Amino acid sequence: MTTTNQSQAKEEPWHAAFPAPRTTEPNSISSEDLLRRLQGGERGGKEFLLIDLRRNDHEGGTIHSSINIPAQTLYPSLEALYSLVTAARIPLVIFYCGSSQGRGTRAAGWLADLIAHKSKSTSTPKSESTGDFVLESVILKGGIKGWVKGGAEYTKWMDGFDESVWKTAS
Repeated sequence: MTTTNQSQAKEEPWHAAFPAPRTTEPNSISSEDLLRRLQGGERGGKEFLLIDLRRNDHEGGTIHSSINIPAQTLYPSLEALYSLVTAARIPLVIFYCGSSQGRGTRAAGWLADLIAHKSKSTSTPKSESTGDFVLESVILKGGIKGWVKGGAEYTKWMDGFDESVWKTAS
């Protein structure tokens, strides 16, 4: 292949190796709502699970209590993620990336699809003492960039916040 042909050949995006999600417009949570939850004492890993999908662009800090699962590695782990959050009875999984328009939307869609599939294929009895458990998959509207744009009130809820990264990222 010549250099010209190589430059003309399109490189497949990372997500081309996986099926497209059927849920293409997952529900979302605003930065304001997530901030209220954090300020109100809700805990990541208990009342919600916050997943930072960034890989190469994982810099400048992450929202407090987030776990980092790069989007490129998420799809093969969806069943395990589903099992973990349902066993722990975490009702809300919040995905975010830079803007939550690509990776975040795709990841939330994949989990929403799996939730829908599981709810149709199982008839697990529900415990009266714990009530119905409902799992929801959402994106953080605006992603980490939207969170940082909220200012100091938001960035103080970040682990490893590096202001210099965000000044150059605008």
